[in-house]
Amino acid sequence: MAASPHSPNSTFRRLRGQRSPAEFAALVRRAAKEIGETVSCDARYIGRVESGEIRCPNYAYERVFLHMFPGRTLADLGFSPREAVRGRSAQLIGSSGSGPGSRSGSASSFKESDVLRRAFMAGGSATVAAATLSLTLLGDTRRVPFRAGESEAAAVEDAVRQIRLLDDRHGADALYRKAAGPLRTAYALLDAGAARQSTEDRLHAGAGELAVSVGWLAHDSGRFDDARSHYAEALATARVSGDAGLEAHAFSNMAFLARDCGRSREAVRAAQAGRRAARSLGSPRLLSLLALREAGGWAGLADRKACEEALARAHTEFSRGEAGADPEWMSFFGEAELEFLEARCWSSLGEHARAARHARRAADLQDPHFARNVALYTAELAGDLAHAGAPDEAAWAGGRVLDLLTEVQSTRIRSMLSETARALVPHQRSPRVGTFLTRHATA
Repeated sequence: MAASPHSPNSTFRRLRGQRSPAEFAALVRRAAKEIGETVSCDARYIGRVESGEIRCPNYAYERVFLHMFPGRTLADLGFSPREAVRGRSAQLIGSSGSGPGSRSGSASSFKESDVLRRAFMAGGSATVAAATLSLTLLGDTRRVPFRAGESEAAAVEDAVRQIRLLDDRHGADALYRKAAGPLRTAYALLDAGAARQSTEDRLHAGAGELAVSVGWLAHDSGRFDDARSHYAEALATARVSGDAGLEAHAFSNMAFLARDCGRSREAVRAAQAGRRAARSLGSPRLLSLLALREAGGWAGLADRKACEEALARAHTEFSRGEAGADPEWMSFFGEAELEFLEARCWSSLGEHARAARHARRAADLQDPHFARNVALYTAELAGDLAHAGAPDEAAWAGGRVLDLLTEVQSTRIRSMLSETARALVPHQRSPRVGTFLTRHATA
């Protein structure tokens, strides 16, 4: 029986059996190769399917799943009919958004977050090191093989996936230094070369994506100069190898960084360059994200008309749905991220109440398993509410972020929360605001 819009896909979960999500994702990738299909499946994608977030897979995944389970239909695998899924995004967004006093779903969120925090703190640096295990097994740059092979290319790709997965759970601060070594090794492998062109292409793509990932860790932990350098390295790799997808990814992150650094014109131009690179890739979701990056730049320039035009393009492209050509790294980009990025635009334009509505939807839509994004979206909500003249609600949201920061390490989120605290100081006589300010000061 097909999963309902908000129900976990228990059928698909049973098919996974005793395998871990990562092990099952490896089986999916292997099955794809058997039929000449290209999918970039990881543990995060499996989690999205099992949680019910992905109600129907794109056509590439559909072919792979039906190959893995011959004789079954998508409905037999717990998915909804494709025609029932299309066109529901706007309805789901419009119906979400509970008030700040509502606690629906928060209990399970904090329970899940507490479990993740204990696991992470117990593992300490060993858990972070798991992200670099594949490349660590290759040895350091002094022991790079004379010619890289498929196993080395796969190790680079796996390191990218693991770093992204841990960033989703815990933020960038604890990961950045750990990721520098694997990045050096990846480029040493690239310099050593490979016997096959296909392996060489994989190494270029993997090293470039790793540079973007490490750049993002630097970005999120407030190391903007380092982030700029890593993004430029990824862009150079993309240009050398003629990889339009990697080029679009690098430009997307460069636009994001420029906006955070206050270089709004640069953000617009980088996003537009990314759109040119992405035109031939066949991914509406990528074009949607790049339009949102451009909208953020226009908002920073206080150009409301251009911002609204870019937002309209973003929604149009997003409504086209997922595609087989969607890059693996875009698995984070769903309705919640779209709402968050739009909230940031309206906030930059000074429409804080409108921004708060979008930020609340983002927080409500986000899978609680990804604690970092829940904290990020709620921090945006707190700031928007503070500037919209709702100090008690802002303090409530800020308190939620403080709860999540026991497990999430992100300089960016802490900076956002500090700005909210400063905005709330004039309202400190309110008991709720006073409690939040005291907690924030001692956090």
